[in-house]
Amino acid sequence: MSVVDETMALLAESAAEAYYGEQVTQLEHALQAAHLAGEAGADEETVLAALLHDIGHVLDRGHLHEDLGVIDHDEQGAAWLRERGFSERLVQLVAGHVAAKRFLVATNPHYGGRLSSSSVRTLELQGGPMSPEEVAAFEGDPLMKEKLRMRSWDEQAKEPGAAVAQLDSYREMLERHFQ
Repeated sequence: MSVVDETMALLAESAAEAYYGEQVTQLEHALQAAHLAGEAGADEETVLAALLHDIGHVLDRGHLHEDLGVIDHDEQGAAWLRERGFSERLVQLVAGHVAAKRFLVATNPHYGGRLSSSSVRTLELQGGPMSPEEVAAFEGDPLMKEKLRMRSWDEQAKEPGAAVAQLDSYREMLERHFQ
C-alpha cells in the first residue's frame, strides 16, 4: 500500500471516531482544519499539515486516555509522518501544534479562557503552560508563526455540519507532496 493510500485509509477510518469532547468526528475536524488553512492562503504543505495534525489520535500507538484520546498525539503523529517520508516542515508543523497551545496559555492571559473543556484537560496532561525557558525556545523557532496558525485552525475546526471539501479532494495534494 502506498503512503498516500495508507494515509487516506487512516483518515477515512477516522470518520467513525468522535473528536474527543467535541461535536465533530476526527475526520470532520481534520477536514475543517485543512479547509481553514486553505482559506487563509496557506501553501499545500501547510494545508496537508492541518489535515494531518491530529493523525496521532487515530494511530492507536500512544497512551490512549479514555476521554481525551492519545495525549502525546502530536509526537506520535509526527513520528508516523516522518517514518513515511513526509517533509520535515510538515512533520514539524504537526509536532508543534500542542506546543503552540502551551505557548499561548503561557503568554496570553485571555487564551486559556477560550479553550474548550477538553483542550483545558489535555493541556494539563501535556505539560501545562510553558515555562519561561520553553517560551524563549519556542519564540526562537523559525516555524513559530506557522505553528501558531496551525493552533488557530485546530481550535476553530470544531463546527458540526460545516461545509468543507471531502477527503478525496486531498488525494492529489498528497500525491504531489511525494513527487
